[in-house]
Amino acid sequence: MKLQQLRYLREVIKRDLNITAASLALHTSQPGVSRQIALLEEEFGLRLFSRQGRSLKQLTPAGRLIAKEVELLLDKAEAVQRLAAELADPEQGTLTIATTHTQARYMLPAIVTRFLQQYPRVRLHLNQGTPAQVSAMVAEGEADFALATEAMAREEALLALPCYRWRHCLLVRPDHPLNTLQELTVQAIADYPIVTYIYGFTGRSRLDAAFSSHGLEPNVVLMASDADVIKTYVRLGLGVGIIADMAFEADKDTDLRALELSPSFGSNITRVGLRRDGFLPRFAYDFIEMLSPHLTRECIEQSRELSPQQLDSQFGFIEDGE
Repeated sequence: MKLQQLRYLREVIKRDLNITAASLALHTSQPGVSRQIALLEEEFGLRLFSRQGRSLKQLTPAGRLIAKEVELLLDKAEAVQRLAAELADPEQGTLTIATTHTQARYMLPAIVTRFLQQYPRVRLHLNQGTPAQVSAMVAEGEADFALATEAMAREEALLALPCYRWRHCLLVRPDHPLNTLQELTVQAIADYPIVTYIYGFTGRSRLDAAFSSHGLEPNVVLMASDADVIKTYVRLGLGVGIIADMAFEADKDTDLRALELSPSFGSNITRVGLRRDGFLPRFAYDFIEMLSPHLTRECIEQSRELSPQQLDSQFGFIEDGE
């Protein structure tokens, strides 16, 4: 049994038993992958897959049990390789961060600049996706950690550490009637068409909850995952916008006004998500601490066995309404 054979097995399972897709991802030939799987089955004396002709149909019961152990073994092997690389040269390596557009566009640029100045020989990869996608990237070992607001705390495989709070703001043109109100209540905003985030993005669930708690249904005329798109349609007069306050750039968005929302809309918590049993190089801990100074390496290590509720309490981040 060789590690390479186990990697082939893991990739085939990951690709829904599609050997062609697995071979492309592994940069090898389809017959080569099939041959290595057959050799593993011969060595184990077990059928790992049931077959229909030449196609793999599903994992056998024995295959499912072995697949779990293979995943753990490969995780440990990769952790050993990364540890050895760090010991050989702690300031060189690769850091892969999975994050959403809002975080990558508005929150991370200053941190990335500072980080690369301190670690010029680290290759930094930013993989963007939906909150659910970036959580899955970390859970499946495709990224070192994730940064997102939605979905992160619900991913059981991850240690979801509270990073920082932020709020939404209302975006209007200067001549809009809402620009003259003393307080932007939920009821006042519900009278106008709204342009905001799609479901599952950038605190959208918090917005929906605010309207629902007042027995109102917002007139959302357009949804987007990108705050810049929302700004564009507010400029066109399609409606008022609700975006993350970090996405309003006063020096660039001079033709728009960002108005503070009432407390009914609450606040949001962006979280850093990492595997509870995963290895992180020193420079990954340093990046997280640059992003959120309370998340030191010591605090992260002490938090690995805590529940989500215990984590929020430990760092003083309690969700609104709790």
